[in-house]
This record gives sequence, C-alpha cells and structure tokens, in this order.
Amino acid sequence: MERGGVVYIMTNKYNAVLYVGVTSDIAYRVWQHRNNVYPNSFTAKYNCKKLVYYQFFPTIDEAIAEEKRIKSGSRIAKIKLIEILNSSWKDLYDEVNV
Repeated sequence: MERGGVVYIMTNKYNAVLYVGVTSDIAYRVWQHRNNVYPNSFTAKYNCKKLVYYQFFPTIDEAIAEEKRIKSGSRIAKIKLIEILNSSWKDLYDEVNV
C-alpha cells in the first residue's frame, strides 16, 4: 500500500524566505528542518524553521505533482496559498506533531 504525501511550506521568523517541500512524514520532516539535521541545506542556511502551510494528498505522486506546481508559481501565489490557510502566518508544527 502506498503512503500518502504532504506538501508543505517553511519560512524563517521574518517570513522573508519560503521553502516548498514534500514528504510522507510531515512531523519528522519539519523536526529535521527545525533541528538543522542537514546543516548545508537551504532551510538551515536561511533558518526556515516555521511551518506555515501543509496539505495532505492520498498518494505521494499527487503530493509531488502539487509541490512542482507550487514551486513553479510566483512568490505572490505562494503567499496567497499560505494566507488562505494561515492568515496570521503562525507556526503550524504543533498541529502536525501529535
């Protein structure tokens, strides 16, 4: 059985940098970002530790397709997507870390 997938967006404390990613384990992946498990990664370099958007998909293939679609869009489109779900840009990590 195939696991589902999650598309997510991380940012820094100033909401200045946006990182779009995909995973099958959102809680663990965000934990990795927050703890700089990969110190040379984009999220570590720009201190992207705040989860501001996530969306579940039934299959990882659907999640990957959505990640590509979001990444190909403009910064404004990404901001609009975030603000539909999370207008205050609060950290959503506690919602996924249960």
